[in-house]
Amino acid sequence: MLSVFQNLFSDIPMLLLRIPVILLALSLHEAAHGLAAYRMGDSTARSMGRLTLNPLKHLDPLGTVMMLLFGFGWARPVPINPRNFKDPRRGMAITAAAGPASNLVMGLVGLLFYHLFWLIMVRTGVLIEVGGAVYANTDSMFVVNLVSYTHLFFYLFYALNVSLAVFNLLPVPPLDGSRIFLTFLPPRLYFQVMRYEHIIRIVLLVGLWLGFLDKPLQLVVRAVMEGMEWLVGLIPIF
Repeated sequence: MLSVFQNLFSDIPMLLLRIPVILLALSLHEAAHGLAAYRMGDSTARSMGRLTLNPLKHLDPLGTVMMLLFGFGWARPVPINPRNFKDPRRGMAITAAAGPASNLVMGLVGLLFYHLFWLIMVRTGVLIEVGGAVYANTDSMFVVNLVSYTHLFFYLFYALNVSLAVFNLLPVPPLDGSRIFLTFLPPRLYFQVMRYEHIIRIVLLVGLWLGFLDKPLQLVVRAVMEGMEWLVGLIPIF
């Protein structure tokens, strides 16, 4: 575990880029839950000031640290009262799906900006391509670093949003995927599973900490990212 912290803090600029991305990704995720609930008749999140991108309203300290260290995490759940929905189970499923969906959309936006920024740098001559390699057309290290870290920021915005979406779609309480999956179970089974939510959460944390979930999650994240790359590749300018 020491190596995780060493790798994280070995590149301070990388750490500084990750922090705003994580704050925005988690805040947008929770605000999307609240907005979806509000549109379906539940104003609980709105009345508690959770329809905002202010990270102080949403962050869970442990979930934020996990996101920073491993790229997978969570925020403080938005309060929702399913009794305010016309169809409580359907309403909960849609509300749960809104968070990961918002991150997938933002991931796609990040990927578009990632490619668009690179294209602009090449077209304006800031970067030049020679024999398949790309070089900075300047002697200014400030410009080189600015271009490099701006490009990296867009990539992190893309990758971390996709990671957050995939992780939260796991059908494991208390993640969003469980709220979607469990709505298809009979009520009796649903409440039996939810009784053990805290225990399941501890098992989930241990699995993340020990790395048992790394490979399965990374495979799914990579598949989603490849799908997005293919989709963006259909745009003529890219």
